[in-house]
Amino acid sequence: MKCKVCRQHAVIDVRRHNAGFCRTHFLDHISNQVVRTIKEFKMFGPDDRLLVAVSGGKDSLALWDVLVDLGYDVTGFYLDLGIGGYSTRSKDACIRYADGKGAKLIVRNLRDEHGYTVPELSKLARRAPCSGCGLNKRYEFNRAALEEGFDILITGHNLDDEVATLFGNVLHWNTDMLGRQAPVLQERILTAGHGAQKVMVKKVKPLVKIAERETAAYALLKGIDYVVEECPMVEGNTQHKYKEALTLLEEASPGTKSQMYFGFLKKAAPRFAAAPEDDVELTACAGCGAVTIEVETGEPMCSFCKMKALAHRRRADSLPAPSIRKPRT
Repeated sequence: MKCKVCRQHAVIDVRRHNAGFCRTHFLDHISNQVVRTIKEFKMFGPDDRLLVAVSGGKDSLALWDVLVDLGYDVTGFYLDLGIGGYSTRSKDACIRYADGKGAKLIVRNLRDEHGYTVPELSKLARRAPCSGCGLNKRYEFNRAALEEGFDILITGHNLDDEVATLFGNVLHWNTDMLGRQAPVLQERILTAGHGAQKVMVKKVKPLVKIAERETAAYALLKGIDYVVEECPMVEGNTQHKYKEALTLLEEASPGTKSQMYFGFLKKAAPRFAAAPEDDVELTACAGCGAVTIEVETGEPMCSFCKMKALAHRRRADSLPAPSIRKPRT
């Protein structure tokens, strides 16, 4: 197999493009795909301050590397979820990359911020670990971007991630989720008594044209030391089952994933974006000020604050009652 560009020996083949690439031209290909995605979906400009959420895995570290090399003002953000040695190794991978590249990194700890880890939250809230983890990450990523004054929040979701999410949403006809599945989620501003307030930073996904296998190859060729192991709490996650099924289809017919995802964006996404159930009144959460749905009675609370309150309440209920000593006679 020869490189599509220079006809030298290829180190990887990208079957959906019917092309092989040598090391140099494959790295150029990944960078060019990211540039094209940023431009096509109008994600951000050269003067924007960018915050990229990094997990220590191949996708987010590869994306961070591409953006740094392209000259953007980009800072990494790592949230320690408290998942034992896995979180420690993931954090160390992010710190090593930042130190080696001379890049900026912000590190926060979920226990320090809210008083629990993801494993503890899973037990206290009695919900699947990935569900609680995802809610915490979305909340903390947005919170960090707002507090630190960033213009854009960036995540490392790749083509495989997005098409698996799309498959699951179609399978269950989650029309509200289909209406929000896009490479760009615009910022949200609420108008209250004290004026307009930004409550959600613009969120973008520059890797949607790149497959998971390709980010792994990029990281390997660039010598990026990432965490190879999967999160120990991911077992049984339906998203992974969807990925496996779609990979079988991709192997039989290269380009299936790309056709499904970008076909949806072009032909179907606008229909769901206008779904009646999305036409709801938004307001600020009484607990933290984040955006949430207006309620007829009581104080509006966002999903994060509801989950956090439930976890702390159940923790308090599980504590033994204090013993009462009788006075000496």
